[in-house]
Amino acid sequence: MSLDQLKAFLGVMQNKASLREAVLAAAKADDVAQIGASLGYEFSGDELLRLSGKKVGRVTVTKQDIPGEYN
Repeated sequence: MSLDQLKAFLGVMQNKASLREAVLAAAKADDVAQIGASLGYEFSGDELLRLSGKKVGRVTVTKQDIPGEYN
C-alpha cells in the first residue's frame, strides 16, 4: 500500500511547484517522507530510495549523494 501512496505523492508533486521545490531542497529521503506524511501520504525514505533511477509519471526519482553523508 505504501508504494501506492508514494506514487500518488509523486503524482501530486509533479503538478505543484512549491511541493516540488520542498522535495528538491530536502537533504534525505526520510525528509521527503516527512513532507509526504504532513500531506497525508504514508511511505518511507527506504521505499523512495528503492525507486531511484525509475520514472513515475513525469517524475524521475534520483538519489542525491551528499558529500560527508554516511547513512
